[in-house]
Amino acid sequence: MVRRIVEIDQKKCNGCGLCASACHEGAIGMVDGKATLLKDDYCDGLGDCLPACPTGAISFVEREAAAYDEAAVQVHMAARKAKQVLEANAAANASARSEAKPATPTFGGCPGSMSRFLKRPDTATSHASSAATSTGCPGSAASAITHDNFSESAACDHSENIPISALSNWPVQIKLAPIRAPYFDGAKLLIAADCTAYAYSRFHQDFIHGKITLIGCPKLDNVDYSEKLTQIIAQNDIKSITVVRMEVPCCGGIEQAVKNALAASGKMIPWQVDIISTDGRILE
Repeated sequence: MVRRIVEIDQKKCNGCGLCASACHEGAIGMVDGKATLLKDDYCDGLGDCLPACPTGAISFVEREAAAYDEAAVQVHMAARKAKQVLEANAAANASARSEAKPATPTFGGCPGSMSRFLKRPDTATSHASSAATSTGCPGSAASAITHDNFSESAACDHSENIPISALSNWPVQIKLAPIRAPYFDGAKLLIAADCTAYAYSRFHQDFIHGKITLIGCPKLDNVDYSEKLTQIIAQNDIKSITVVRMEVPCCGGIEQAVKNALAASGKMIPWQVDIISTDGRILE
């Protein structure tokens, strides 16, 4: 049959994934970093995805297409939901097993991703004590970092004028971060796009200081952070969330992921969004 259906211009698509999140039927998915109509019969032709696209890559066309199949959509969405539940349960079970480990650390992977508490003294030298319950890649293990003499106004070693890091946790990549960690309890959470710290020169002083930091890039990682962030927000006592993103449209994916996660968590948490321009300014 000939009917109205969405069409996605792959050349205009920037891979932000906002349309996939907006599609209630799961008709759009991310394939090789681009939004793709997965099956014609999943698309109802109503176009909830159109206003979500920041680049105008989605439009309506009239063409030969399978009729919208509500039953098929229900099966598709149920399967996707079941997969999400299984992944969430697996992550929760892994976290529970990790917490049940004895005090002696047993690392069995990459040392760079190991969970650990870090203490940064007055000098630029820092040292870390490994968290006792980490398994797997040591470089992604959860760590809390303390700074004995961080100056919020200057953020530097006054004797040598060397900048001092304000980072208070490790790892920072959303993909590597644990679902639960002691530093999440009562945390002011900073969720930042990768590029923001490079564009804004006072990022440590104005954003990282006093917060637990998570960073990511939905476009480069080709992933929807919503599920991971939902689990972190739901399973920890997060006090506030600050989202810092770039002004470019594709950076909207990280903001949308936080919105989705807050809604899915069922929690009412104060949150705000700060946007950084490509020339390093905070946009009003």
